[in-house]
Amino acid sequence: MIRLETIDTPVGSYAPDFELPGIDNQVHHLRRYLENFRAVGVVSMCNYCPYVNFYLDRLKNIQAEFAHQRFTLIGMNASDFSERTGSSLASMQAFAQEKGLNFPYLWDSTQEVSRSFGAIKTPTAFLIDTHGILRYRGQIDNHPQKSSFLGENYLRNAIAALFKGEDILVPETEPVGTSIIWRI
Repeated sequence: MIRLETIDTPVGSYAPDFELPGIDNQVHHLRRYLENFRAVGVVSMCNYCPYVNFYLDRLKNIQAEFAHQRFTLIGMNASDFSERTGSSLASMQAFAQEKGLNFPYLWDSTQEVSRSFGAIKTPTAFLIDTHGILRYRGQIDNHPQKSSFLGENYLRNAIAALFKGEDILVPETEPVGTSIIWRI
C-alpha cells in the first residue's frame, strides 16, 4: 500500500481554508462558514464506506441537535473517482438525496484539502471553532457499529464543550474506518 504525504494539521492550529464544489452546484468556502457559524464540523466521508453508512444517522442527528446553536457539519469526499467507488459529483448528489443528508456534501476532487487536514480514513471528524482553530480530530464516537450503544461520543462531546466554553477533554482520537483512495 502506498502512503501519501499529508500535512496533518494538528489540534490547536489553524484549519486549512478551502473552496470546494458542493452537491448544490455552489462553491463552498470554509472562511464564509466561519463568518456565519460558531463552529464547523468537517467529516471526511465517501459514498461507499461502510463506516460512513454506520454513522449517517448519527451525523444527521448531531447536525439537527446543534444547528440552533449556529453549528454546521460539512461532508467532504476526497476518494479518487472510479466506476468502482462511485465518487463523482453526480453520484454524491444521488447519495445525499437517497440518504437524506441535512448538511452540505463537498467534493475534494484534487484531494488537496483532505491531505491538508491530514485525513486518512473515512469517516474522520474535524471540529473547527469560529476563529478557524482545529479543536478536535478523530472518531465520531467509539461505537461505530452500534448506534444505540452508550459509549464515548467524542464529536458530540467536543461540540458541547466548545459551546459551553469548556476544555475539550479528548481533543484527538485515532480514526477508525476505510482508508481514503488516493490518486497516485
